[in-house]
Amino acid sequence: MDEQNTENSQQSGIPPQSSPAPQPPPQSSPEPAQQPAPQASGSAPAQPSQPAEGERRERQDNRGRFPQRGRQRYDNRRDNRGERQQDDRGRDRGERSGSQSHGPSEISIIVPLYNEEQSLKELYEQIRSALHRSGNYEIIFVDDGSTDGSARVLHDLRHRDKRVKIIRFRRNFGKSAALSVGFQNARGEYVITMDADLQDDPAEIPSLINELKKGYDLVSGWKRKRHDPITKTIPSKFFNAVTSIMTGIKIHDFNCGLKAYRREVVKDLKIYGELHRYIPVLAHWQGFKIGEMQVQHRARKFGKTKFGIGRFWKGFLDLLTALFTTRYLQRPMHLFGFWGFVFFLIGFGIDLYLGIMKFMYGMALSNRPLFTGGILMIIVGIQFISVGLLGEMITKTRLTSTDEYSIREQFK
Repeated sequence: MDEQNTENSQQSGIPPQSSPAPQPPPQSSPEPAQQPAPQASGSAPAQPSQPAEGERRERQDNRGRFPQRGRQRYDNRRDNRGERQQDDRGRDRGERSGSQSHGPSEISIIVPLYNEEQSLKELYEQIRSALHRSGNYEIIFVDDGSTDGSARVLHDLRHRDKRVKIIRFRRNFGKSAALSVGFQNARGEYVITMDADLQDDPAEIPSLINELKKGYDLVSGWKRKRHDPITKTIPSKFFNAVTSIMTGIKIHDFNCGLKAYRREVVKDLKIYGELHRYIPVLAHWQGFKIGEMQVQHRARKFGKTKFGIGRFWKGFLDLLTALFTTRYLQRPMHLFGFWGFVFFLIGFGIDLYLGIMKFMYGMALSNRPLFTGGILMIIVGIQFISVGLLGEMITKTRLTSTDEYSIREQFK
């Protein structure tokens, strides 16, 4: 019977046990687990129970290590939460202080200037006072080649406030170039342009931004009551009236320096030459919604105006440029062909009338300058039509740039 039990235990891998072996009392063996199991006579020696003890020790060791790993993971999670909280608090402090190192500005103020040394500090203080509730802003001063101490004043302001940005030109390139560079470097969701001569009131900035939030893309200021000499007010009214009629945009002051834009407007506009006077026209023909708001206009406090009477003659030439580049750049035949047919028909009508008078009444044409004028108008009409055809050929053969249209929405 013992031999059968031994064989069964060897086949099953369980150490054999002898039932008749007497169990020692607990008092006589303080460590009963270390007592060897009884062996049957004539059988192979049984395997000791050390593997079970090794497995038990390993489990105990693992139980000892697992809490350490759990505590380590808990400490790591706690450290990560602490770092995230510190980063969030740092971002909040940066936004409250107006720091621009961790993200885009909400408002960008662009101030082109030329020899405005005396007004810069006061203008800076007024802008700060107007935007004291909105700490997230930047002021971009574009120095258009000033020859006075404007650069020194700007560097002093930059030393006091890192929200002040400075861009300086090597020489005077004009207001359009200054605005174009300012638009390229603006990082705000809303962009404000204003002159540096203190005639534009920075207190109007919050109201302009509120108008943008109503759905407009560009809001132009209207200096209804101007504190300028009559030599500037009367030509300005005539200029604005003609521009409104020719462009179909019903605003009263196209050239007001105080304007508010959405970010996408300034990134799409291409300003060069003297086209800064027609920014509302360019934006309108790009498909943006234009609005107008009355703003306060103040008398000049320092210096003198940088623009003379000659700017109005240049302004009308720039109006033709703005109309052509916005309406007829892709269809020049519609402009030149229209006027070509007008001149051709007038000249043809004149010469047809004189021809009928010649053959019916024998009227001499050698002493009639009107006959020569009719021929000249026919020639001019043909030239206009020819220029339109050449423009169409150039338009069709050149590579089309993706910058010639503005995308309102795009889904990808």
